[in-house]
Amino acid sequence: MRAPPLLLLLAACAPPPCAAAAPTPPGWEPAPDAPWCPYKVLPEGPEAGGGRLCFRSPARGFRCQAPACTLHAPAGRSLRASVLRNRSVLLQWRLAPAAARRVRAFALNCSWRGAYTRFPCERVLLGASCRDYLLPDVHDGVLYRLCLQPLPLRAGPTAPAPEPPEPAECVEFTAEPAGMQDIVVAMTAVGGSICVMLVVICLLVAYITENLMRPALARPGLRRHP
Repeated sequence: MRAPPLLLLLAACAPPPCAAAAPTPPGWEPAPDAPWCPYKVLPEGPEAGGGRLCFRSPARGFRCQAPACTLHAPAGRSLRASVLRNRSVLLQWRLAPAAARRVRAFALNCSWRGAYTRFPCERVLLGASCRDYLLPDVHDGVLYRLCLQPLPLRAGPTAPAPEPPEPAECVEFTAEPAGMQDIVVAMTAVGGSICVMLVVICLLVAYITENLMRPALARPGLRRHP
């Protein structure tokens, strides 16, 4: 049985399913007893010292929901980046409890790729209790690379030799221009309005056909007398 043309039109004009918000999975949330994240933005150069000690509150319960947010999460990695429309990036990572006890800090390195080489953008030293960091003011259309490396505990006089540092995990992303996102949203809204207008026109035509034209066609003709 073939579906009526009106039903086919309604199916074609149905809006696409909304992108579900990506909830914060277990293990990505900071510990309940860690209300603050201490960090230092290090100056450019090979030196690791310097920088002013700052504190930020962790982003608990954050959800990356399209189109206001784009999630970049490599499969099998413990690092992910949520690119927001206000040109900021929330970097989140998780760590097993056993591994977290052997970490004294995290080293975050940011770089972006130019035409011929890569340029550093930010170097941050984060405390062991940190599980996220907000990178503000990223440029549109530029490929960024964020690498996070856990730093092991230092060896003490009676402590055994520290384990070698774990390799850094990296995530790459490109911030989509805000103007392009607005164009996509506007085109989607215009397309939805056109579909609604077509549905209204089809319903009006069906109503006229069923209620106005059928009685006129069913009216008996004039009889001819011999």
